[in-house]
Amino acid sequence: MSKKKVGIIGCGNISAIYMKNIPQFEHLELLACADIDMGRAAARAEEFNIPHAYSVQELLQDPSIDIVINLTIPAVHAEVCIQVLEAGKHVYVEKPLAVTREEGQQILEVAQRQGLLVGSAPDTFLGGGIQTCAKLINDGWIGTPIAATAFMMGKGHEHWHPDPEFYYAKGGGPMFDMGPYYLTALVALLGPIRRVTGSTNISFPERTIQSEKKRGQKIAVETPTHIAGVLDFHSGAIATLVTSFDIMGGTQLPNIEIYGSQGSLRVPDPNNFGGPVMIRKNGSDWEPIPLSHGYKDNSRGLGVAAMAEALITGEQDAHRANGELAYHVLEAMHGFHDASDSGRHYVMRSSCEKPAPLKPDAVL
Repeated sequence: MSKKKVGIIGCGNISAIYMKNIPQFEHLELLACADIDMGRAAARAEEFNIPHAYSVQELLQDPSIDIVINLTIPAVHAEVCIQVLEAGKHVYVEKPLAVTREEGQQILEVAQRQGLLVGSAPDTFLGGGIQTCAKLINDGWIGTPIAATAFMMGKGHEHWHPDPEFYYAKGGGPMFDMGPYYLTALVALLGPIRRVTGSTNISFPERTIQSEKKRGQKIAVETPTHIAGVLDFHSGAIATLVTSFDIMGGTQLPNIEIYGSQGSLRVPDPNNFGGPVMIRKNGSDWEPIPLSHGYKDNSRGLGVAAMAEALITGEQDAHRANGELAYHVLEAMHGFHDASDSGRHYVMRSSCEKPAPLKPDAVL
């Protein structure tokens, strides 16, 4: 079967899992990596046996590269994506798609003009955990989905991250850091969002770094660190989503639960590909459900493989982690903040298709 040749721009920490995984997918061949630090690119190329360590411009000019994975920092996601598209290559970017809605729209407009595909993380919803949940819902195990709850609550990245400043700057915060995982999972299970509302707060205007290297340094917090939101879906379901860096004492709340007319479903951590799935029918106890799908371990790059399948087969539904889904999630994240600032619901302007489920025996 033919393969699509891949180049990676951005050789930071997250690049390692992509470089490890990409050669394992049937439709992908990792040809090159690039970084503004050529030494870093060369080190990654040697570590993962990648044929070429390029400058960014060299990678964009290589005619043999079909897909570029953009692993740069969020502040330049849009700039790099547009450069890739204007170079005539498909692009897949780490989350979020862009920092602003305007940048996200520009990416999609350039892709449409160029006749190219845009993909975006997270692709964890394609893993065995959430795909099993999607199958259970589609097969009617809990009846009609009525409601959902989702919680991402912790005490903040200054306790462990070596460079946590970004998480408290504009464009950061728990919603933009982790919200894409939760919102993408909810859209994959319940379909597109109609409107959102929410309340936000900066509980601690200043943070003190606890991790080494910068221990004791202060961070001025510029973005909300506790966001409580409500989502109305076109399907009629209503979800509650809380993302927070302000929960200092921990929590025992589930990551995601879906409540149907005939039962409830506990969804595994959407930041992972696998994880336990639990179901409770009316009158019974919670019971574990074996995962029906593969890709249970860290399979980052799965969305790129699905993009390649769509390019090879011509089946556009195969491109599940697509730009329209990523933009819909980006708009919703901004919508929570807008709703809190304005004191009213934010009505979504975008929509997207509910991603097509994977077959249980799918191999990408």
